[in-house]
Amino acid sequence: MMKRSLARLLFSCCLLAVVQLGHADFRLPALFSDNMVLQRNTTVPIWGWADDGEVITVTFRGQRVTTTTQNGKWSVRLRRLKAGGPDVLTVASPSRTVEFQNVLVGEVWVASGQSNMEWPVSQSEQPQATAASATNSSIRFFMVPNVKSDAPTVRVNSSWKVCAPDMISGYSAVAYHFARDLQAARKVPIGIIQSDWGGSPAEVWMNRESLEVNPRYLAEILDANAEAWKNHQAALIEFEKEKAVAASKGEEFKKQPPRFGWRPTELYNGMIAPLLPYAISGAIWYQGESNAGRAEQYRTLFADMIRNWRRDWGQGDFTFLQVQLAPWDKNRKRSVEEITKAPGDSDWAELREAQWLATKVLPKVGMVVITDVGDKDDIHPRMKQPVGARLALAARAIAYGEKIEHSGPLYASQRIEGGKIVLSFDHVGKGLEARGGRLTGFAICGEDRNFVWADAEIVGSNVVVSSPQVPNPIAVRYGWADYPVVNLWNKDGLPASPFRTDDFPLTTAGKK
Repeated sequence: MMKRSLARLLFSCCLLAVVQLGHADFRLPALFSDNMVLQRNTTVPIWGWADDGEVITVTFRGQRVTTTTQNGKWSVRLRRLKAGGPDVLTVASPSRTVEFQNVLVGEVWVASGQSNMEWPVSQSEQPQATAASATNSSIRFFMVPNVKSDAPTVRVNSSWKVCAPDMISGYSAVAYHFARDLQAARKVPIGIIQSDWGGSPAEVWMNRESLEVNPRYLAEILDANAEAWKNHQAALIEFEKEKAVAASKGEEFKKQPPRFGWRPTELYNGMIAPLLPYAISGAIWYQGESNAGRAEQYRTLFADMIRNWRRDWGQGDFTFLQVQLAPWDKNRKRSVEEITKAPGDSDWAELREAQWLATKVLPKVGMVVITDVGDKDDIHPRMKQPVGARLALAARAIAYGEKIEHSGPLYASQRIEGGKIVLSFDHVGKGLEARGGRLTGFAICGEDRNFVWADAEIVGSNVVVSSPQVPNPIAVRYGWADYPVVNLWNKDGLPASPFRTDDFPLTTAGKK
């Protein structure tokens, strides 16, 4: 019995890794494994590879679908499935049969971005208590290994894991808390496909076509990177020459080889392309730190990345939820008093605005604000539970249509009245409130565009802003800083997003 079990395990590992080359043979992507979660309420694609002409039969919950392999690949679709399980998914060819055990049907989400999405439970707040309570077997994780690729690949060496205390510590804390809260609210299985990499900029998560069709991206991203790569290769050749000369003289060579950063498309190719077209409900995204210096470019780049994913997944406008950048002081070790001494410019504030703009130009794009859970001295704040909880709220409202308030106040418009500026907001919810005293974080300016800290008070569902230093104001900014110190919330318990009412030129305009 043990020998048969071991043989089956070894066969399954080879099958799931999808590493066999040469003639097609019969195999499936790694996403199809024991413990997987299939997306409910939609047709579900099942696909793989086999020899031409080979007949493949997929059986699940009484459905039986057959197809014939063409050009080495086969694909079928299951009809709409209801949430539940566990069940067995069977895929058979004339020569062999594979059974995937403990399969659930529910909601599948992709969790992607850079290090704050990647940040594990083990390094977040209350790691031991969080792991100990991670006993909900209706939550499943699929971890995509970090892989860079010059061309789209289908290879992924991974498999689905059932949520449990002994496995969750190494998985995304944001994604786990999102899944936990969403499962509790929707009462269906939740599958998380975690595909993230610390430090990654948005353009590495896009395909080449999406970058090439835009002349700006072609020049500022693709061509610039190609030139940098050429210079890097030349530097590598010079390095090897110097190393060889030192070796010939018997000298110690301490110089380190030159390093190269990110290349556009490489994570899309290695970590998104292999997932297509696995049926999903939506995506959660926590990224932007690596693009902050090019925030003005991100105003279109981010929306184009979402369009890229939606187009390639072929599921229409699936829900896409993002996390706004957390507060962080790049200079560090400054006191809050030093940080808030006077209003100023901020590339992080410009990036937050670019994130917000995506919600305006695309349908079913949400944004959660976390101005209250940043860490002044650490780009990786440990408080991930509120982030996941707010993402789950946004999913419940945007993806599933629940009639709940899912966002803090968002700036809508301003009007100038008698030396004051009256601000109106969307997502006021049960009303506006200032947490911890008088409103903070508001700045105002006149025609000279010189912002000064302002007095602000809540009047009904509006905020009225003024300053004796600015008798004729034209614009207001709120939380416009790397590390905003702010306290405007709605009474539903969600913080207001930083914003500006002006359209003055951005400090990051033209940066590449």
